[in-house]
Amino acid sequence: MQTDVDPRSLIGRKAFDRNGVKIGTVDEVYLDDATGTPEWAAVRTGFFGRDAFVPLEPSELRDDVLRVPFDKALVKDAPDFGVGRHLSPEQELQLYHHYGLQVPPPEAEEGSPRPEPKDFGHLAGDNGREE
Repeated sequence: MQTDVDPRSLIGRKAFDRNGVKIGTVDEVYLDDATGTPEWAAVRTGFFGRDAFVPLEPSELRDDVLRVPFDKALVKDAPDFGVGRHLSPEQELQLYHHYGLQVPPPEAEEGSPRPEPKDFGHLAGDNGREE
């Protein structure tokens, strides 16, 4: 996804699947704790629906909507972790597996030991605060 997009600007935008079918509306954006890069969006599905997490890396912001390269059914079947909470590394791994995406390797500085799995999930605009 475009790196110059303010993640807070995604909130409230409509999300569509790869076939142009509306999935829902972006409720929240989750950032990588280490880099602040937007990683996941929680999309409210249906009128009384739940939030489904979608990966932002293969998604695109076009024509003021989030275009997700997956079918609506796959998005609606994503694991439900609730919103407004921190995503654990284990939950994030479940999401990568659900979407059939390759898990990015943990970032390591040259000469340092390989770090633990990346911790994802603070909300855009919350500066990593937990409630």
